[in-house]
Amino acid sequence: MPSSEIVSFEPANGRELFRAPIGDVDEAIARAREAFPGWASRPVANRMELVRRFANEVRAAADEFAELIAREAGKPLWEAKTEVETVINKVEISISAYMERTGQKKLDSALGGTAAVRHKPHGVMAVLGPYNFPAHLPNGHIVPALIAGNTVVFKPSEKTPAVGAMLVECFHRAGIERGVVEVLIGGPDEGKALVAHPDVDGILFTGSAQAGIAINRKCATNPGKILALEMGGNNPIVVTKTPKIEDVALIIVRSAFTTAGQRCTAARRLIVTEDMYDETVEAVKNLTMKIIVDEPFADPAPFMGCVIDNQAADQLTESFLYLLSNGGKAIRHLRRLSEDAPFVAPALIDTTAMEERPDIELFGPLLQVIKVPDLDSAIAEANDTRFGLSASLLGGSPDDFNHFWANIRAGIVNWNQPTNGASSKQPFGGLGLSGNHRPAAFYAADYCAYPVASSEIAQPRASIGIGFKDT
Repeated sequence: MPSSEIVSFEPANGRELFRAPIGDVDEAIARAREAFPGWASRPVANRMELVRRFANEVRAAADEFAELIAREAGKPLWEAKTEVETVINKVEISISAYMERTGQKKLDSALGGTAAVRHKPHGVMAVLGPYNFPAHLPNGHIVPALIAGNTVVFKPSEKTPAVGAMLVECFHRAGIERGVVEVLIGGPDEGKALVAHPDVDGILFTGSAQAGIAINRKCATNPGKILALEMGGNNPIVVTKTPKIEDVALIIVRSAFTTAGQRCTAARRLIVTEDMYDETVEAVKNLTMKIIVDEPFADPAPFMGCVIDNQAADQLTESFLYLLSNGGKAIRHLRRLSEDAPFVAPALIDTTAMEERPDIELFGPLLQVIKVPDLDSAIAEANDTRFGLSASLLGGSPDDFNHFWANIRAGIVNWNQPTNGASSKQPFGGLGLSGNHRPAAFYAADYCAYPVASSEIAQPRASIGIGFKDT
């Protein structure tokens, strides 16, 4: 018999953290549908003021919120605090984005009239959030959607429901009433019901490629339902000629192992030209061995916490063993650091000799290393994926980066910077299995409202100069 509750546990210690009944999908959508006309008809300045109040509510509860994120997601407290700051900062960025990308325009038209472009909200938007950034990533959909005049039904990941509930509570404290923002506690079945519901006008999703593809298929016969799919990546970080080996190693470690590798922009493949291979791999290995992996509130503060649960840790272990048994050469083994909790040592494995490397997103602290002859070979290797989210070049000249930028398939292309840590002041999205050309962050305004063109004049005025008989 299916459970009537969602229960979350602290991954670092297994203690129960949150328990709540599964919500009713139809009721949540009905409330959002009822609230939509009133919310959409409010002046945009009023909606902006209310989301600013939301930012203040989050700011007032910042310590409590960060502690909850750290406990439920298993990430270090310092990182949870940066996530809360990002939630707060998202509001002003979203306001600027809305004004820049969906502002009103008026032009002179014929006969003394005007031509206008305005934007309308879609209606009821379903937001499906992930567990790795349980506040920041859904908030990146919710705030732009509200500013545009949509109402929102938000289903947090069943692995981090407490953070989702607190996020929505902050909206309600700010005066954005229930119905305008609904939290729907539930699991995969509730997510599927939201996607299929006829009264949902848009799906704003962040998660795996597998789930995103399923959503895309489900909505294929309904082109009127807007889809913004933020999916994963098999992201390459490429190293070519540079003397800055220590800096390169730090950037690689940041790219591959921040958030225990549980970022869609995390580096999955380290592609190194052969003239840089030995010293780069040695430096990365030595730095990786210094990483502190511990529970969120440990002292000294860890760089890396655990992965989300034991199932994820087991899958990573199985993936490492698969690579090892199919031609991979261990540089640093992936090890479980606890029998009971999902703490995993960051791992490096050389997969150069593998005939076929799996083109999948290994969502955790597991970095594949591939040796290539030169930069062109590195670009070809980097592009050998169905994904296309993030890519970074370390080293090389400006001409090398221009060549890299022009030929790499990714929505985020960096030079001497990590693959992760993208700015919310830029678009965020990818191609292939990484997204459906609806980038988020600063461009989220684009999928939260649609443009309406108008020709307008104060009084009816018309003439036809040809094709009529004289009477």
